[in-house]
Order: sequence, then structure tokens, then C-alpha cells
Amino acid sequence: MTTVAQPVTGIRKVTFGEACRLALEEALEADPSVFILGEDIGDAEGGGTFKVTKGLSARFGTDRVRTTPISEQAIIGAAIGAAIAGMRPVAEIMLMNFITVAMDQIVNHAAKLRFMSGGQTGVPITIRTATGAGRGTGAQHSDMLEAWFAHMPGLKVVMPSSPAEARGLLLSCIFDDDPCIFVEKKEIYGMRGELDEPGERIPLGQARVARHGEHVTVIGYGGAVGESLAVAAQLAQEGIEAEVIDLRTISPWDRETVLSSVGRTKRAVVVHEAVRQFGVGAEISATIHEELFGELAAPVQRVASKNLPVPFSPALERAFLYSRDDIEQAVRSVADARR
Repeated sequence: MTTVAQPVTGIRKVTFGEACRLALEEALEADPSVFILGEDIGDAEGGGTFKVTKGLSARFGTDRVRTTPISEQAIIGAAIGAAIAGMRPVAEIMLMNFITVAMDQIVNHAAKLRFMSGGQTGVPITIRTATGAGRGTGAQHSDMLEAWFAHMPGLKVVMPSSPAEARGLLLSCIFDDDPCIFVEKKEIYGMRGELDEPGERIPLGQARVARHGEHVTVIGYGGAVGESLAVAAQLAQEGIEAEVIDLRTISPWDRETVLSSVGRTKRAVVVHEAVRQFGVGAEISATIHEELFGELAAPVQRVASKNLPVPFSPALERAFLYSRDDIEQAVRSVADARR
């Protein structure tokens, strides 16, 4: 009796890095105007520092997967020019700290051209970059700078928390007509998760309720979502049910989902790896207090890293970073509050 092999469809498990590569592959396949440029991204150079672009230049050619000189200004400048000319470039900046070299092009050109041209000139550029502490890579390779770009009108800022989120959000960024900053947390590149069928996009500006709960709302994005879910599962054993919201898009952020959740729970904790001072958590906290002041059972708590450059020493780096204990303490403090 002969057995006929069936095609593999449906759910599959991949890493976070593989999910990013699949999104790039799908976009390159779907639209000839999509191309990638960045340092060491070709197969001859190893497929990028984190191997996200491995295999793409072999499949799509070096015209569409272009290894560039070590010049962030050249990468972003060329990408903006190509976007104005009708292309959809994906510019890889190896590490988020290196974006500082190209800030003029990003904030004075990419973010403003649609407005300065009366809507006639879009800049459909996606800037992929990686960052995050925890690997001992030091202060110039680890900063979380998402609040900088969220403060700039004209930019969309996205930070996924899982493989499925990475693929769906990256596809949405690539095919969005405005400039998007897509931030990948280095420490979760190896995280494994399930993907559905190719091509599924996650709308920008739409948060996800990652866990339902009735006692307190925990809001995070990127790596903070997994940490918050772990704390929520632990506290559930004691009868404290935390609702965890994955913000997904930092700008524009989903005020409606956040305010709806906090309006029910009356308590909120905002978690992010970036330093506390002037962080994304401050904007969310201020909005919650402005909109729900009379309904809150406790002030909004913020959990973030220390207001310091990221240390190189592993022991100091651990002390710099927020921890699960910090999240747990914040959740307990607001959950214990009584109106």
C-alpha cells in the first residue's frame, strides 16, 4: 500500500528571528517594489548580525537584498530617496543606538515629508533595528529609545512580543504608507511560537489582550509582555487575576483598549525596559489619570529600568534592569489598594 505525502499546512513553530525573516520573504515575494538594505545582510556576509536575512539574497538577488557600507546615514538617506521614488525599502540598522547617526534623515525628512508636501509625498520606509540589555553588550549597544520616536509626529513605532506578532506587525509596517520604526528585542530572537498561514497582517495601532483578568491591568510591549504574563500566571494562584495588554504599537497606541480595561479593573501597571524617566509609561500613566481619575482605586504604577546608561558588568546590568519581582511588587501594591 502506497502512502501519499500530504502538504504541510496550518500551524508551525518558529523562532522570533525566523518569523521576521518569513515576513521579509513574504513581502519580497508579494511586491517587487520591496527591497532590503543594510550592513552585512547578504548571504556572503552571513545574513545579518542576528541571521534574520539569511538566505534572502540567494533567493531574491543582491539588487533586492543589498549589503551597504557601514554608514547609517547612507542607509537611511538612500531608503528615503527610494521611498519617495515609489519603492518600499526595509532599512536594517544593526542596533538601535546606531540610529542616532541618522536622526536628521529620520526626524527631519522621513517623518515630515508627507506633511510638508500637503500629503503628496509619502515615505513608505520601514526601519528594522534590534536592541535591549541582558547580553552584556554595553551602553552603546543596548538602549531602548522607542520613546524618542514616539514623541515625533509622522513616525509609527512598533515593538512585537512574540514570533506571530513579529511576522504580522512587520508585514503591516512594510506595506504601510508612512515611515515605521520596527524594534526587535535581542533577547527574544530565540523565542519559539506558533504561526498560522502566511500573509496574515496585524493592524498597526491595535493592542492585544494577551490575558484576561479582573483585578488589575498590566500594560507592556516587547519583552515586557512575556515577563508580565509569567507574573500574572504566578499571582493567579493566589487569586489575583491580572489582565495583560500587549500594546504592540507604541505610536499610535491603542488608548481605547487600555482605557476600557483599566475602566473595568480600576488599577494599572505599565511595564517597559526603557528607563523610567520620560518613558512611554509616563504618557500612558498620564492619559489614564486624565481620563479615569475619579474611577481609579490606586495611582498607576510604572515598572522600568534605572535612569542610567546600560552597564557592561553582568551584575550591574541585572541591577539596572527591571525584574519580575518589580512587576509583582507593583501589581500587588495596586491590587491591595481599596477604594
